[in-house]
Amino acid sequence: QSQLVESGGGLVQPGGSLRLSCTASGFALESYAMGWIRQAPGKEPEGVSCISISGASTVYADSVKGRFTISRDNAKNTVYLQMNSLEPEDTAVYHCAGTPMGCNYYTKIRSEYWGRGTQVTVSS
Repeated sequence: QSQLVESGGGLVQPGGSLRLSCTASGFALESYAMGWIRQAPGKEPEGVSCISISGASTVYADSVKGRFTISRDNAKNTVYLQMNSLEPEDTAVYHCAGTPMGCNYYTKIRSEYWGRGTQVTVSS
């Protein structure tokens, strides 16, 4: 069965860092552009970042530019999201998802194709 499993979330103080991982099983990530999507309680999902199939191109939401970095290791079938200078507004469940159609479409991936997510809480 194909699935995505996120990990690495937790409670961190403002200004802190976390590194999220998303590992695929049952299929190869190398054929997909991979994105991170977050959803805070009572809010609509927000596309955070995406990395192209080749890894040569990345996109970021304005709210995380300069603070978050997405990367991929196809040999490990894993995508990462390094999050620095975290702010309380970053608090959300972070999901990963993939699309063969490129990063222009990652925000349109339906939620049933997301991983279950990992909780990130930024609070003092």
